[in-house]
Amino acid sequence: MTDLLTEPGTVAQERRLVTELPGPRSRELASRRAGAVASAVGSTLPIYVERAGGGVVVDVDGNSLIDLGSGIAVTNVGNAAPEVVDAVRAQVAAFTHTCFMVGPYEGYVAVCEELNRLTPGDHEKRSALFNSGAEAVENAVKVARQATKRSAIIVFDHAYHGRTNLTMALTAKNMPYKNGFGPFASEIYRVPMSYPFRDEPGMTGEQAAARAISLIETQVGAANVAGVLIEPIQGEGGFVVPAPGFLPALADWCRRSGALFIADEIQTGFCRTGQWFASEHEGVVPDLVTTAKGIAGGLPLAALTGRAEVMDAVHTGGLGGTYGGNPVACAAALATIRTMRERDLAGAARAIEATMLPRLKALQERTAVIGDVRGRGAMLAVELVRPGTTEPDAELTNRISKACHAQGVITLTAGTFGNVLRFLPPLVIGQDLLTEALDVLDAVFAEHAPAR
Repeated sequence: MTDLLTEPGTVAQERRLVTELPGPRSRELASRRAGAVASAVGSTLPIYVERAGGGVVVDVDGNSLIDLGSGIAVTNVGNAAPEVVDAVRAQVAAFTHTCFMVGPYEGYVAVCEELNRLTPGDHEKRSALFNSGAEAVENAVKVARQATKRSAIIVFDHAYHGRTNLTMALTAKNMPYKNGFGPFASEIYRVPMSYPFRDEPGMTGEQAAARAISLIETQVGAANVAGVLIEPIQGEGGFVVPAPGFLPALADWCRRSGALFIADEIQTGFCRTGQWFASEHEGVVPDLVTTAKGIAGGLPLAALTGRAEVMDAVHTGGLGGTYGGNPVACAAALATIRTMRERDLAGAARAIEATMLPRLKALQERTAVIGDVRGRGAMLAVELVRPGTTEPDAELTNRISKACHAQGVITLTAGTFGNVLRFLPPLVIGQDLLTEALDVLDAVFAEHAPAR
């Protein structure tokens, strides 16, 4: 890997701490925030961002942090990628909004054409554009119910699909996503996920799928299922990678039962896992695919792509939204997709895995608190437990993440039990930056976690 962001005027690709974190300007902004922003909106970092580029985020006090979060898998092409910036500037100068449902424009059509080409399968497809991942998931449910004339939606333990009322019902974790916000939408049924670290030892993907399918057939009824909705690799649930065979077995059951297989690729999509979409790792071809996050280089855009006959089962006017497929976001998406293709960022994700995975496994060998190392491409995680057990250690996870922040490395936590450190570096991060971030991680573990 090499630094891809080398154009004049871009952010220097270095870790540099000039104040304690947070610095005085960030503390001032935090004080202003307390009087203006709802306290229910949380933030991971104590600093306030002034600019960012490539694999680096710079705060208002001049501190430069290595980014292993990508705004939760959004800035896959790097922050303020030059190609995206140029496309956005040109589109803003032309027009910022007409509403595609009022005055359509080429950008929307072009994004849908790209999605129809890129998503798994060579069948005829159609796409529709929205604003957020949750909105894409809601529309996937609408389409599945309309196309199948069924109502039940199957989801999985540890799943995360959004924060709206319907997507809260689809999401597994109560706190902070669901607590006190019910009642939720009905006809949602949850079954066990394949979670190799926590399943019975030796359980195969096919066996885990049979366990889930048995519950679907006995408790829901195959004839009632409109769709099976799953993240090919779970995101907020802890970067859970199902055992091989799990996803193909579910997809096969959907085909046999008349249900739709819906892949939530919102966090896994757009080269993040070393393929354009995580479903491709096992050759799974979904009927519907939801995308967002990495699609537009940081601008808000989401999409639903699916089999033409399924998508077109919905009546005209049944899908849409005022801002869905905003022209500026579409311009950003086209530039983002072009950048990923021209720079082979799927290959870059595999190179990141080749660097990170051995380092994380070596760290696991040195400390007694890492129960599992998992993930694909540039979507990797470690699960922290109390030594000698599988008991989650959320407190240590939080402490290590904060210690990384204090040393200028952005890390995120995840997991149903809050005990997973997840790593989502921009796919354009330079080798030197990535190595330095891993060195910091090693030092933080050495300070805060017991050795074997």
